[in-house]
Amino acid sequence: MGSGASDNDNFIGHGQLSPSFYDKSCPTLQRTVRATVTKALRAERRMGASLLRLHFHDCFVQGCDGSILLDDVAGSSFVGEKTAFPNVNSVRGYEVIDQIKKDVELVCPGVVSCADIAALAARDGTSLLGGPSWAVPLGRQDSTTANMMEANSDLPAPSLNLDGLIAAFAKKQLSPRDLTALSGAHTIGFSQCQNFRGHIYNDTNIDPAFATLRQRTCPAAAPNGDTSLAPFDVQTPLVFDNAYYRNLVARRGLLHSDQELFNGASQDALVSQYAANRALFASDFATAMIKMGNLAPPTGAVTQIRRNCRVVNS
Repeated sequence: MGSGASDNDNFIGHGQLSPSFYDKSCPTLQRTVRATVTKALRAERRMGASLLRLHFHDCFVQGCDGSILLDDVAGSSFVGEKTAFPNVNSVRGYEVIDQIKKDVELVCPGVVSCADIAALAARDGTSLLGGPSWAVPLGRQDSTTANMMEANSDLPAPSLNLDGLIAAFAKKQLSPRDLTALSGAHTIGFSQCQNFRGHIYNDTNIDPAFATLRQRTCPAAAPNGDTSLAPFDVQTPLVFDNAYYRNLVARRGLLHSDQELFNGASQDALVSQYAANRALFASDFATAMIKMGNLAPPTGAVTQIRRNCRVVNS
């Protein structure tokens, strides 16, 4: 599925990531990324959540390698990940990444990977909405391949139960605690009715008043209202706080997979701790984001610094 090797390809995967990786080669990188993300959030605050999710959906497929950014190539055998079931008509923010890449190329041409840009954009989207900030380890390279099959198999579905969620994260060397902390990303952003219809109509571990509220804009019979949006966190949908966990304790999780974290099993105690302690959540979230951001491409993968995030260098 890849292309021929080009002069800046290499075979080392990530090597050691470091927050200071571009300090000499692109000293204005972080300022440039933050300025562009700030502008995007001024136009639409929800984009902070979208950029966070984009990085997550990148990292869970072949590691954090920018593979999600590659477009399908018409008339060739190259198929990207954008049309995979968890991504199609759902992942957003590609244009913001393009804009950041353009802005970064002006100051440091050919230096910064699209994968690193996605990681920085996720951090900035989080912190600009009131969430924690963290030093993002840098030095990722961009893939020359994408993997639609892995996107379909490895991105956790909203229908998963707790065991399935723990297994999906364990496959990426992430612990149950990481799973519960990273799920707190659902304190911002929106989801489509087709993702939570089963939970609001069929599950019993849901506050009846909350189910009724969500049913108003999400009809029982698919495909009616499939793409109708609802906030993950009713109170503060665009503030990165710990309200997500208070919602779970009140049985107001939007997705089946959300409520599974507080449903009489292993993560209940941690959910209660996060609900009571915003600082603990913020610190665990930052730690888990760094851990997820360290997911490397498979050994021996051919990587490069893409000139255009959507296409492998020719």
